[in-house]
Amino acid sequence: MTTLIHRRVEAARAETNPTVVCRVSSGWIVLGDVQFLRGYSLLLPDPVVPDLNALTRQGRIAYLYEMTLLGDALLEVTDAYRINYDILGNTEQALHAHVCPRYLTEPEDLRRGPPWAYSKRQINQIPFDYTRDKALMDQLAETVRRRLE
Repeated sequence: MTTLIHRRVEAARAETNPTVVCRVSSGWIVLGDVQFLRGYSLLLPDPVVPDLNALTRQGRIAYLYEMTLLGDALLEVTDAYRINYDILGNTEQALHAHVCPRYLTEPEDLRRGPPWAYSKRQINQIPFDYTRDKALMDQLAETVRRRLE
C-alpha cells in the first residue's frame, strides 16, 4: 500500500520535499503542512513501516529517541512550554509521529486539550510556507544535529 507517508519519504529521498528539516537515523524530520502551532513537525520513518510494532527493538529505540530529540529541539528554538507527541496511524496507515509544540499564548480551552481540538479552519489557517519557515527549519536542523553528537 502506498500512503501519503510513503510519498513524502520518497520525496525526501529525492530532495523534492520542501518540508524536510533534516535526516536522522530513523527517518526524516519534516515540518507539518500546516503551522497552526509554530513548529508543528512530524518524524517519518525510513524505511516506511506500518506501525511502531513493525520496528525491531533497536529501530523502536532509535525512532522514539529521535522523536523526543525533536521535541527537545522545539523547546529550545521556540517559546513552547511543552510538547505533545502523537502516534496514531488511523488515516495514513504508516508509522509517523506528530510532534506538537504547545504555547501559553494559545486559548486556554484549546491549550488544555489535544492539538486536534482546533477546528479544521483554525488548523488550515496557516499553511507551511518555505520562505517564512526556512529560518525555523534551519534552527531545528542545527539543534537536532548538535544534540545527536
